[in-house]
Amino acid sequence: MSGDGSRRPRVAVFRPDDERIEAAVELLRSLGAEPVPDPMLEVEPTGAVPASAPLVALTSKTGVELAAAAGWEPGDADLAAIGPATAAAAREAGWTVDVVPEEYTSAGLVAALEPRVAGERVVVARSDHGSDVLLDGLREAGADVTETVLYRLTRPTGAGDSAELAAAGDLDAVAFTSSLTVDNFLAAAADRGVEDAARAGLADAVVGVIGPPTAETAADRGIDVDVVPDEASFDALATAVVDALDETAARHD
Repeated sequence: MSGDGSRRPRVAVFRPDDERIEAAVELLRSLGAEPVPDPMLEVEPTGAVPASAPLVALTSKTGVELAAAAGWEPGDADLAAIGPATAAAAREAGWTVDVVPEEYTSAGLVAALEPRVAGERVVVARSDHGSDVLLDGLREAGADVTETVLYRLTRPTGAGDSAELAAAGDLDAVAFTSSLTVDNFLAAAADRGVEDAARAGLADAVVGVIGPPTAETAADRGIDVDVVPDEASFDALATAVVDALDETAARHD
């Protein structure tokens, strides 16, 4: 771990600049870390709503909220939610959730839906950066799959303060919450002319990722991953990252 041990460890968090990053900052502070909020994702709604189908799969809280705000209702459709946060948002909208997989990933959702989708029309409603794993897996299971892009994810203009800190050796950990946050961190570092130094800073920091797909992206980009929590949630990720920082600090005492 970088730093002198006399300050709280700095942990970069990349959630969108809304209540999610506020909650992340609050959680990290409660765990004894100094959050470095650096939003790497900006949500641009498309105005689309899920097409009509017997089964609709929702892969994010954001997607649920946008569909609800646009006045969409599932009607007779069964709903599948990729994880508890998405399911909770759907229930808050007044919808019934029929399927939540044991593993909160695209692969987990495919596994949960495989037994019921052969010959069925399925709509996958999500961002423009969704994994092919979900679409391909459902098609292989025999589903007739349509994708509805509810929103686009872009990199905010001002993103990259955390990359500067990493480049200076002043960042103790990062908490990547999607493959896109990994790519956008590196792109922001490149824009600021500090990519090589930022990569070196990450090598000396604790790198946490929310789940296996993000871990795979990080590895593909040459970033060593230290922490993948058992549950794909930000709470679990933040806790695991801070635990790893504590273990590192104990080894250096």
